[in-house]
Formats: sequence, C-alpha cells, structure tokens
Amino acid sequence: MTIATRTVEYPADGLTMVGHLALPSGADLRPAVLIGPEGPGLNDFQWLRADALAELGYVAFAFDHNGGRWFSDPAEMLAYLTPLLADPGRMLAMGRAALDVVRAEPRTDPERIAAVGYGTGGAIALELGRDGADLRAIGTINALTTGRPGGATRIRCPVWAGVGSEDPIMPPAQRDAFAAEMQDAGVDWRLVVYGGALHAFHHPTDGQVVLPGVGYHARHADRAWRDIVALLDECVPVARE
Repeated sequence: MTIATRTVEYPADGLTMVGHLALPSGADLRPAVLIGPEGPGLNDFQWLRADALAELGYVAFAFDHNGGRWFSDPAEMLAYLTPLLADPGRMLAMGRAALDVVRAEPRTDPERIAAVGYGTGGAIALELGRDGADLRAIGTINALTTGRPGGATRIRCPVWAGVGSEDPIMPPAQRDAFAAEMQDAGVDWRLVVYGGALHAFHHPTDGQVVLPGVGYHARHADRAWRDIVALLDECVPVARE
C-alpha cells in the first residue's frame, strides 16, 4: 500500500513537539493509532512503526514527548524523564495534545482510535486511559506504570501490556502492582511476559541510550509487534478490500 507521511509540529508542556504522521492511501475514514516512543525520543525506528501501521491501513501518529530531542546521554535523559514520569498531569497533557493532532486529521475515524506506547510513551498512553479518553485499545511495552488510586476505573477499553521477564526496571513487584490496579478496576486487561527479555527488548540498541538492564531480543521483538497488531485487529480492525 502506498502511504503518505509528514512531520507535524504541535505545542505541549511548553515545548514544540515534533511528531510523525503516516496516512494510508485513499480518502476514506480509517481507524487511528497513537504511537508513543520510549525515553530517548523519536527517530527513524519509531517513524517506521507508524509507517508500518499506515501500510496496514491505519492513520498512525508517532507523537513526541521530548520537544524534538533525541537523548544520547543517559544522565540527561533521566534528568528529563524522571520528573515527567512522576507527574501524571504532565503526561496526560502530552497525551491529550497528541490525541488532538490525530482527531484533527481528516482521515481519522474519531470513533476508532487506539494508543500504543513504549516505555515513557506507554506511560502516557495509560494516563490517557485513566483520564477516560475515548480509546478503543491501549497497548504498552515496558510501561507497567500505576496511576493514582481509582484512576483505572475510568479506562474504557481493553489494555494489553508486554514486559520482559528479566526487566529490572519493571520487576515482578511492579508487574503485580499493575495487574492489581487493572483487576481491581475491572479493566479488560492482559499481561504478556516475554521469557529472558530485558527492558526495551523491542528496540535495536544501535544509536540508543543503553542503561543497565536494557537489551534487544530480536525474537521477542517480532512477537511483541505481532501481538500489538493482533490487539489492533481485534479492537480497531481495518476493513480489508
């Protein structure tokens, strides 16, 4: 399928965010997917996720949470992300700004929007859900963040989460806390643990900030992508010609 792409600049958190929009061919309404990147930010790898979803027939928007920056220094990245991840209100505002971009796209079916996020981008997607955003699915990898008490009761869609079994940043205690939050709130949730995988197992490490406990796992990266596509096909299917 032929796709069209463009850069979209938009304001959020006092910054100019720089996102990547990918559109399938045609002029009809299509389901849309927000794609939230991991901590270092957006680069070609994340853009290609949006392009791959557009090739499947989705309006896909890879949003930004770093003001157009790609962090190559771990200390600088953590100095920026640590207070962000501790502030649900800031994350929610970033998510709402990205959601506004998708809703403003004429090709988007406003009744069929999903959010997929990796790491920090996944935490932002979950905050959208906890705010009661009208999403049809939320998928996260390496983002088993928990919210404020009672927040998950406002999630209106299925939640799928993936994590590596050896991820020291999202250890078993965090998995249990996330599962308890989802279960107590009555969310339709799933958690897939990929055996032997570390944090950010889905992302090749070339050019990426590499922290202890981070490592690429090619086989599980492919599996996790297929699981995400299956979630979208279940919750926001594209009509096949």
